[in-house]
Amino acid sequence: MFTGIVEEIGCILSTGSSLRISANKITEDMHIGDSIAVNGICLTVTKFDSKSFTVDAMPETFKRTSLRGLSIGSRLNLERAMPANGRFGGHIVSGHIDGTGVISSYRNDGNAIWMTVKTDKEILKYIAPKGSVTIDGVSLTVVDNLKDSFSVSLIPHTSSITTLTSHRPGDLVNIETDVLAKYIGHLLGYEKDNKSLDMDFLINCGF
Repeated sequence: MFTGIVEEIGCILSTGSSLRISANKITEDMHIGDSIAVNGICLTVTKFDSKSFTVDAMPETFKRTSLRGLSIGSRLNLERAMPANGRFGGHIVSGHIDGTGVISSYRNDGNAIWMTVKTDKEILKYIAPKGSVTIDGVSLTVVDNLKDSFSVSLIPHTSSITTLTSHRPGDLVNIETDVLAKYIGHLLGYEKDNKSLDMDFLINCGF
């Protein structure tokens, strides 16, 4: 589990089914088998040294995330899994990407930057104003939810320590919606189909 609080920015050193990614901070207590959020995608460490680590990515991961559009030198937001004794600074992030979106615009608003992302209706139905969303692994608060897009506001700190403002309109980003919204939507779907909501059903759904 992650929180969406980015720890550092790395970059892709080699591509293919195994990705080698530069890093300095997160390698300090890294182990083989650790889960790392790479632009919000939960990937498993297979090799590492003090300056980089390697992860494997399945064809399905490339198909459903922005990894398919990245190349050597592409910058990535990195976060280690949350320790049990750590502070919960963002929101519950699983690292399981729901889909991608396309940045449609940036707009300055005082010291903040509004970022608007266009995405599918299947993703938008889980995004609510003032709710939580993760874009490329960054925990953000939704400002507005429109017919075919949503907006977030980036404070200067977020802009400075993540890759979000280094993108341009038209770039692809990874989106993970709030896990609670997905569970509620799933439960409501079962109720709509006249399926019983009992203790066995809740246990099977992970409650």
